[in-house]
Amino acid sequence: MSVANVESAPVSATEQRASFFRQSGWLMIANIAGGALMWGLHFLAKRLKEGEYSEFGALLTWAMIIPTMPLQMVLAQQTAKALATGRQREIAGIIRMFWLGTLGLWLLAVGVIFFQQAELLRLLNIQSSTGLWVMLVACLLNVWLFIFSGVLQGKQNFLWLGWAMMLNGVGRLAVAALAVFLIGGYAVGMVSGVLIGFAVGTAIAVWHTADLWRLPAAPFDWRSLLSQVIPLLLGFGAFLVLFAADTVFAKANFTKDQMDAYVGAGTLSRALMWLVGPLAAVMFPRLVHSTVKAQKSDLMPLVLLGTLVLSVSGAVGLWVVGPFVVRIIYPASYAEAAIALLPWYAWAMVPLSLANVLLNDLMARSVFRIVPVLVALAAAYLFALTRFNDSPVTMLKTLGVFNLLLLGVCAWFTFQKPRNAATPVATA
Repeated sequence: MSVANVESAPVSATEQRASFFRQSGWLMIANIAGGALMWGLHFLAKRLKEGEYSEFGALLTWAMIIPTMPLQMVLAQQTAKALATGRQREIAGIIRMFWLGTLGLWLLAVGVIFFQQAELLRLLNIQSSTGLWVMLVACLLNVWLFIFSGVLQGKQNFLWLGWAMMLNGVGRLAVAALAVFLIGGYAVGMVSGVLIGFAVGTAIAVWHTADLWRLPAAPFDWRSLLSQVIPLLLGFGAFLVLFAADTVFAKANFTKDQMDAYVGAGTLSRALMWLVGPLAAVMFPRLVHSTVKAQKSDLMPLVLLGTLVLSVSGAVGLWVVGPFVVRIIYPASYAEAAIALLPWYAWAMVPLSLANVLLNDLMARSVFRIVPVLVALAAAYLFALTRFNDSPVTMLKTLGVFNLLLLGVCAWFTFQKPRNAATPVATA
């Protein structure tokens, strides 16, 4: 999809809905396929040596909690706005700024980790320094993947956004399986697969956004940019904390067997986001475009209803079918423990999925007054995890309560005023 595709003549509401369902349908297929391929890594759990699966889960979580999703949403918003207002050269400079800026931060992190490696390994309860350094490189590629995926999303180039997702999964599973079967059942083999998957996905995203980032850069208003970027980073960053932080705290408080079960149940339950995430992903740049153009949109209620139906259906499916899947994938030593956690984890994801839709709607309309509340909620959640962690079930109850609070906060800010009373969007 070229830039011109986004700037085409206005279409009817019926055509817009048809296009939305076509694009979200494709992205859902790609997301589920890519997620299933990534999930296929966990079929290798039975081949891993004792404790290696939990180590892999801990390393993978550190890649997950890097604020890649906020970066993607920032670039999606800025790209959609630039294309809606004809300022492609400005977004070219913004893309390159984020690209080089993240490289600089990564190099700084490498220096810190080099001198604090032993302490970090002890803190994370990880034995392999090789796995740590492989994951460190994977983290850089993961950040770049989400930056350029955000540009694809903002361009509404969902075709190649979907292919980047799927081929990321293909590379991840193929290399991980090869490493585990040929080298042995170690976490570093699985992490190597993650690295290659990110490399493949990043290459695709970089290639299909070159029509923007290769343009000569034009100056942009730094103050206006920061006034939008900082709230987006904080808002989506707070959401990311509720999505992924529990696994980090679990690693520090549970035994290896408990952690294996926790990671297993979490992997299956977070798959609900693969199912419903594409609806919000397609909605977001469309709402940004509509807000900039001062056009009305009725997409959000439709997306919210679809997300409710799909997430509840998925949770029920995991509740009913999940035990059979767990027994097939995971070793008997912790399969039953994972089955016991599965309902708690799956139902905790339902309010999070619904909150994701409302948060995307609020951020697309620049309703940034919610951000301080989100940051406070994320901070309270992190504090709660340090207190309510005596068992995996207690931690999942804490997750469920805070996800319900997140949904309530997002619903309050979404519905307390008419939707046409959104905060005006500044231009960068």
